[in-house]
Amino acid sequence: MEEILNCPVCQDLFSDPVTLGCGHNFCFSCINTVWDNDGSEAGPYFCPECQVLLTSKPKLEINTHLQDKVKGFVSDQTENRKSNSPAVLCDHCIEVPSVAVRTCLTCDASLCQAHALLHEQRLALKQHTLVEVTRDPLSLKCQEHRDELKLFCVDDRVPVCCLCVLVGAHKNHKTPQLHEACANFETILESSLNQLLKRRNDAENTIKELESLYTQTVKSAADLRERITDKYSRIHVVLDGDERLMKQIVDAEEACVTEWLDVQREKMEQEIQDIDQLRASTKTLLRENNQLRFLKQITAQNLCDPPDLPPIPAVDRSLCEPEKLRTVERLVDDLSVSLSQYFPRMWSYLSSPALDFQTAHPKLEISQDKRQVCWREQPVSVFTHSTRPFDSQYSVLAEESFTMGRHYWEIIVHDKPYWLIGVTTEPLRKNNRLATNTMGLDKSSWCIYHAEGQYLACHDAEEKPLNLGKRVRKLGIFADLHKGELSFYDADAMALIHQFTVQCKEAMYPMFNPCFDVNGVNKHPLTLFWIKEPWDWYDNTEEFAGKENTEQEKTE
Repeated sequence: MEEILNCPVCQDLFSDPVTLGCGHNFCFSCINTVWDNDGSEAGPYFCPECQVLLTSKPKLEINTHLQDKVKGFVSDQTENRKSNSPAVLCDHCIEVPSVAVRTCLTCDASLCQAHALLHEQRLALKQHTLVEVTRDPLSLKCQEHRDELKLFCVDDRVPVCCLCVLVGAHKNHKTPQLHEACANFETILESSLNQLLKRRNDAENTIKELESLYTQTVKSAADLRERITDKYSRIHVVLDGDERLMKQIVDAEEACVTEWLDVQREKMEQEIQDIDQLRASTKTLLRENNQLRFLKQITAQNLCDPPDLPPIPAVDRSLCEPEKLRTVERLVDDLSVSLSQYFPRMWSYLSSPALDFQTAHPKLEISQDKRQVCWREQPVSVFTHSTRPFDSQYSVLAEESFTMGRHYWEIIVHDKPYWLIGVTTEPLRKNNRLATNTMGLDKSSWCIYHAEGQYLACHDAEEKPLNLGKRVRKLGIFADLHKGELSFYDADAMALIHQFTVQCKEAMYPMFNPCFDVNGVNKHPLTLFWIKEPWDWYDNTEEFAGKENTEQEKTE
């Protein structure tokens, strides 16, 4: 069984085993070490056991069934060793040796209950170090000097003996006694527990605030739907389509905000679970009576210092402000005053372009519904070619293009610190592979770039700073190819951000660049805003006009 559970590379038991397509198993770290190609994604990738070449780098997933077998084998071996090991006998009993209960590190001897008590009572032996009985006392001593480990090196965070401090590798290091080091670390752990408890309370308060916002958002959407229904009941029947559009915008806005609130709540709940696990392990350490084992465990778990925990981020209530809902209601009121001024609505052209997997950069991850894109992983050198955290080739295009007509779509950016969104002409293809050289900020690309609250309008290697009063959480793009205009809007307030003049006869594609993630601050996706059943204003109004003319002819 041990031979079967050994990795062919390291010849040791599997650690996080993965299975290749050919059926051979390897440690996760071993196969990645074999495939280390200086960061090249091109490979080659092969099976070290059967030498079969793989067409691309496979997605490695832990083989949990094999991993459970390894754990079971190790557990069985440990139990066998425990059951077969005889009891440790007292070294001072002469005629009938008794079972030892303590081990003296000073004498290198195991002691029964009587001799251990004698050790503690005699004045000359009171300074000896008694520990739990062990078969190998030398394992608890300095491996270099075979002396007792009575000190703790603060610099290297390991127990040391007196000779290590006087003539050894820890000379001139700060070395308090073991009990002093334990007391200090106990204080640190208690402080850590207090910090974790406070953080947990903060997370619970954040969840309550998110729940309150969730309820408020749902109630606001419900109240608004009722008011819109009442207002539209007094408008001509031809506006039924517009009413339907407004309601669907409210539904989509509600779903968008509540989904974001659910995600934030899940994050806080996960934070609480992680805190509880850490608190439980810390409490277990504090109950440890053996100082050496305590120090070994605390250093092994890297708990010597208080945890450097960032504060729980405050809930950005502005992200849940029903600004789009108020915008919808305002538009309905304005419509009753001046109907023709607002027809057709820009949302009448609203569509949700599906993302094209084939045009996505390998570092980007596209959702299955083709409506979200985010950075998959951080590259090796993120600032090698650019001082700014974006590169125009880290993009994905929409599946469909347009050459005429009016088109509008919205992208949810929420609080992403970096993103690049725009339109580009049809990319060149060579040998059925996408060429990325035309997807940058050149004459055939029109983009808005956002970096930490600053906005730039980018075209033909020119960057124009935009002065916006507030942060955009949804970006709307309206392409009116008949007029040759490409307009970018704050999609919540329908406020124009910037307008390009576009004179182009080539096919144009929506382009999305979530920008790469650095230290987890820009991992959130770009999400296409969508409604389930978009209203085709022109088709339905023409159909209604036709029915109205027919009824008039019948009347005549």
